[in-house]
Amino acid sequence: MNDQQLLRYSRQILLPQIDIEGQQKLLDSRILVVGVGGLGSPIALYLAGAGVGQLTLVDPDEVELSNLQRQILHDSNVIGLPKVESARRRLQALNPEVEVRPIAARLEGKDLEAVIAQADVVVDGSDNFATRFALNIASARVGRPLVSGAAIRMEGQVAVFDSRQPDGACYHCLFQEGGENEEETCSQTGVLAPLLGIIGSVQAMETLKLLLGIGRSLHNRLLLLDGLSMRWRETRIQQDPQCPICNGSRERWRELA
Repeated sequence: MNDQQLLRYSRQILLPQIDIEGQQKLLDSRILVVGVGGLGSPIALYLAGAGVGQLTLVDPDEVELSNLQRQILHDSNVIGLPKVESARRRLQALNPEVEVRPIAARLEGKDLEAVIAQADVVVDGSDNFATRFALNIASARVGRPLVSGAAIRMEGQVAVFDSRQPDGACYHCLFQEGGENEEETCSQTGVLAPLLGIIGSVQAMETLKLLLGIGRSLHNRLLLLDGLSMRWRETRIQQDPQCPICNGSRERWRELA
């Protein structure tokens, strides 16, 4: 690291759990963030600020006026611009040292797996179940930890699904496809903006811990927030012995894909 980097990241380097060695790990890391909206905004900002080496951002949408209440990466001057391009400009302004790779598309199947295979950690900032299930399958297949988050109305949740662990549950163990609430989105039910900042910040924290190999992650734990009463609770996630994703064969994965 040069003198400018030592100064930029000095407050992190002071932490004994990180030090110069840990900061170098972050500089060498590659992160995939899917969705650069309400959750993806704080996730990407904090990861870029922390000095991760490469951020790949995936989002097919353009910035709309209704996004600006909560999607703090974007502003009124970029309405109509692809979200990943707006995000790239903001993140490069924050930290020019971070390589930002924008992908303005909805990735599926082998294309999604190929992008995940290039990352050290996958962070889910999406707002729909179809994307979450697809990310879960691809992350488990490729063998990358998935930092999952969701927020709606005044409620949020965070979990880490790590297929590298022998007891690692996956998103499918927690939520079954075809559930009755699958179609609920913020555009239909609403969301209070700071809630997304809280959940996204926890996701960024979990991502950094995974990269650094420090602390205790939310592996097999679901953290739930009731924003109205500002109460957190935690529940264990058990691996489903019948789960076709984390316990099934690759042939069964192919059938689901």
